[in-house]
Order: sequence, then C-alpha cells, then structure tokens
Amino acid sequence: MEPLRRAAHFTGEPGCIAEARTFAAQFLQQLRTEWCAVIDERADGAVLLVVSELVTNADRHSEGPYILELEGTDTVLTVAVYDSSAHLPRVFPRNPERVGRHGLEIVRALARDVTVERVPVGKRVCAVLALGRSG
Repeated sequence: MEPLRRAAHFTGEPGCIAEARTFAAQFLQQLRTEWCAVIDERADGAVLLVVSELVTNADRHSEGPYILELEGTDTVLTVAVYDSSAHLPRVFPRNPERVGRHGLEIVRALARDVTVERVPVGKRVCAVLALGRSG
C-alpha cells in the first residue's frame, strides 16, 4: 500500500504558518482514519512543531513561495519543505543563551532523521518522525 501523500503551496502571506499547521493536523487525522495510525500526543505535537519550524524558516529565508509535502504511514511521517533559496541552513552549536536560530536544532531533536539538499528550484529540508511507540 502506498503511503498517504499531500502537498500544500504557500505564498508567504500572513497566516501561512498557521495554515501549514492546520494542514498538518488534518493530515495526521487522515492517517488516523485511513491508516489506523495510533499517534500519541507527543508525536502529534512534534509533527506540528517541526512543520512550524520548517515553514517558518522557508518563510523567513526565501524570496518566493514554498511547498510543504507530507508523507506518512501508520508508523512514520516525513515532512519536506521546498523553498526558493539555495542557501543551506546552518546548524549552530547548542547554546541555551543564544536568542533565536534554534529552529533546526529543535527539528533535529524531534526527528529521527533530517536531511537538507539543493534542488533545481532552491532547497529541500526533510525531517522523518516516528508516530507513536512503534515507529
């Protein structure tokens, strides 16, 4: 069976980050319904936080629209964000006194895998998260 896949296009208008979170919450509900996924509260919150962080980064650091792609099964979910900037994000050393620039650090803490790659239109940042205890 093919994983459930959905994508949304955002222009960067005010409210896009909230729309992306709503889109992700609806996707999680589809996984529960169509895949009988048991998604615990921690995983649910982690997915929404990762979506928020990646979409916020795309919104702040690119000059154009961005795309949020979600792909999931009953045990794993992949969040991918494409944006028009070819500049790869930097991971800063852990520093609790630093103000800001913790987004990718947060994503790396929540996801079991994070990749960043250049694509013809800019870059893709991808995070893979376990859903529930079995993922």
